[in-house]
Amino acid sequence: MTQDMLTSFFGWMSVVNFAFLAFATFFVFVMRDWAAGLHARLFGLDPEQVRIMLYAWLALLKVLTIVFALAPYVALRLM
Repeated sequence: MTQDMLTSFFGWMSVVNFAFLAFATFFVFVMRDWAAGLHARLFGLDPEQVRIMLYAWLALLKVLTIVFALAPYVALRLM
């Protein structure tokens, strides 16, 4: 696999991951009460706990996307 192929791969992987992150963020903010209520009923949690967990999940998703997709892309572009 060449450097150009890897750069292209990580670039598109970053685009797809950030698109998924934007999609998930949109639905968490727009359908916050519905999502919290559904997951609270499914797992027997307090809806406020579910809201906190959803925000923590979005933060983790953002960090993982930056570390495993964007950072390698930037490093390959700088080489």
